Amino acid sequence: MRFNTYTVGEGAECVVYYFGPGEGGSVQANLDRWVGQFQDPPAPPRIQHLTVHGLKVTTVDMAGSYSGMGGPMASGGARKPGFRLLGAIAEGPEGSVFFKFTGPAKIVATQAAAFDKMVQTLQGKGK
Repeated sequence: MRFNTYTVGEGAECVVYYFGPGEGGSVQANLDRWVGQFQDPPAPPRIQHLTVHGLKVTTVDMAGSYSGMGGPMASGGARKPGFRLLGAIAEGPEGSVFFKFTGPAKIVATQAAAFDKMVQTLQGKGK
Protein backbone atom coordinates (compact mmCIF):
# COMPACT_ATOMS: atom_id res chain seq x y z
CA MET A 1 0.00 0.00 0.00
CA ARG A 2 1.22 3.47 -0.82
CA PHE A 3 2.23 4.91 2.53
CA ASN A 4 3.28 8.37 1.32
CA THR A 5 4.22 10.27 -1.82
CA TYR A 6 6.66 13.15 -1.96
CA THR A 7 6.75 15.44 -5.00
CA VAL A 8 10.33 16.32 -5.88
CA GLY A 9 10.46 18.94 -8.62
CA GLU A 10 8.44 18.85 -11.81
CA GLY A 11 7.57 15.30 -12.83
CA ALA A 12 9.52 13.52 -10.06
CA GLU A 13 8.22 11.74 -6.99
CA CYS A 14 9.45 9.56 -4.19
CA VAL A 15 6.88 7.00 -3.09
CA VAL A 16 7.10 4.97 0.11
CA TYR A 17 5.26 1.64 0.22
CA TYR A 18 4.57 -0.62 3.19
CA PHE A 19 2.35 -3.69 2.89
CA GLY A 20 2.85 -5.42 6.24
CA PRO A 21 4.74 -8.50 7.46
CA GLY A 22 5.41 -10.99 4.67
CA GLU A 23 3.64 -8.82 2.07
CA GLY A 24 4.76 -6.76 -0.90
CA GLY A 25 6.75 -9.48 -2.66
CA SER A 26 10.36 -10.47 -2.44
CA VAL A 27 13.26 -8.09 -2.92
CA GLN A 28 14.12 -9.77 -6.23
CA ALA A 29 10.52 -9.61 -7.51
CA ASN A 30 10.40 -5.89 -6.81
CA LEU A 31 13.79 -5.28 -8.42
CA ASP A 32 12.66 -7.24 -11.48
CA ARG A 33 9.44 -5.22 -11.68
CA TRP A 34 11.21 -1.88 -11.31
CA VAL A 35 13.90 -2.76 -13.86
CA GLY A 36 11.19 -4.04 -16.22
CA GLN A 37 9.58 -0.60 -16.21
CA PHE A 38 12.54 0.74 -18.21
CA GLN A 39 13.48 0.35 -21.87
CA ASP A 40 16.66 1.45 -23.63
CA PRO A 41 18.82 1.80 -20.51
CA PRO A 42 22.17 3.49 -21.20
CA ALA A 43 23.77 1.12 -18.66
CA PRO A 44 22.73 -1.94 -16.65
CA PRO A 45 21.01 -1.24 -13.33
CA ARG A 46 23.36 -0.70 -10.42
CA ILE A 47 22.21 -2.88 -7.53
CA GLN A 48 23.83 -2.83 -4.10
CA HIS A 49 23.22 -4.94 -1.00
CA LEU A 50 23.93 -3.02 2.20
CA THR A 51 23.50 -3.33 5.94
CA VAL A 52 22.30 -0.08 7.51
CA HIS A 53 21.94 0.00 11.30
CA GLY A 54 21.36 -3.74 11.28
CA LEU A 55 18.77 -3.67 8.44
CA LYS A 56 19.31 -5.43 5.14
CA VAL A 57 18.83 -2.80 2.44
CA THR A 58 18.98 -3.33 -1.32
CA THR A 59 19.31 -0.31 -3.59
CA VAL A 60 18.91 0.11 -7.33
CA ASP A 61 19.86 2.97 -9.66
CA MET A 62 18.86 2.89 -13.31
CA ALA A 63 17.82 5.11 -16.18
CA GLY A 64 16.16 4.95 -19.58
CA SER A 65 12.65 5.25 -20.99
CA TYR A 66 10.23 4.74 -18.10
CA SER A 67 6.75 3.28 -18.48
CA GLY A 68 5.67 3.43 -14.85
CA MET A 69 3.61 0.78 -13.19
CA GLY A 70 1.60 -1.67 -15.24
CA GLY A 71 -0.94 -4.37 -14.58
CA PRO A 72 -4.64 -4.40 -13.77
CA MET A 73 -4.45 -1.91 -10.90
CA ALA A 74 -2.17 0.68 -12.55
CA SER A 75 -2.30 2.74 -15.68
CA GLY A 76 1.27 2.37 -16.93
CA GLY A 77 1.24 4.68 -19.89
CA ALA A 78 3.43 6.14 -22.55
CA ARG A 79 7.16 5.74 -22.14
CA LYS A 80 8.98 8.74 -20.72
CA PRO A 81 12.52 8.98 -22.11
CA GLY A 82 15.34 10.34 -19.98
CA PHE A 83 14.00 9.10 -16.64
CA ARG A 84 15.90 7.70 -13.69
CA LEU A 85 14.91 5.52 -10.75
CA LEU A 86 16.54 5.35 -7.35
CA GLY A 87 15.05 2.60 -5.25
CA ALA A 88 15.65 1.10 -1.84
CA ILE A 89 14.10 -1.89 -0.11
CA ALA A 90 14.65 -2.09 3.65
CA GLU A 91 13.93 -5.52 5.11
CA GLY A 92 12.65 -5.15 8.66
CA PRO A 93 11.24 -7.65 11.16
CA GLU A 94 7.72 -6.26 10.61
CA GLY A 95 7.95 -6.28 6.82
CA SER A 96 9.84 -4.51 4.10
CA VAL A 97 9.58 -0.82 3.32
CA PHE A 98 9.98 0.17 -0.33
CA PHE A 99 11.27 3.57 -1.49
CA LYS A 100 10.90 4.38 -5.19
CA PHE A 101 12.14 7.74 -6.47
CA THR A 102 11.45 8.32 -10.17
CA GLY A 103 11.53 11.30 -12.48
CA PRO A 104 13.48 13.11 -15.15
CA ALA A 105 17.14 12.10 -14.79
CA LYS A 106 18.29 15.72 -14.28
CA ILE A 107 15.93 16.23 -11.34
CA VAL A 108 16.72 12.86 -9.77
CA ALA A 109 20.45 13.59 -10.10
CA THR A 110 20.06 16.79 -8.07
CA GLN A 111 18.53 14.76 -5.21
CA ALA A 112 20.60 11.56 -5.43
CA ALA A 113 22.85 12.52 -2.50
CA ALA A 114 19.79 13.30 -0.35
CA PHE A 115 18.24 9.93 -1.28
CA ASP A 116 21.47 8.13 -0.35
CA LYS A 117 21.60 10.05 2.94
CA MET A 118 17.99 9.05 3.68
CA VAL A 119 18.88 5.39 3.07
CA GLN A 120 21.80 5.67 5.50
CA THR A 121 19.46 6.95 8.24
CA LEU A 122 17.08 3.96 8.12
CA GLN A 123 16.68 2.18 11.41
CA GLY A 124 14.59 -0.71 12.66
CA LYS A 125 11.71 -0.22 15.06
CA GLY A 126 12.77 0.86 18.51
CA LYS A 127 16.27 1.89 17.44
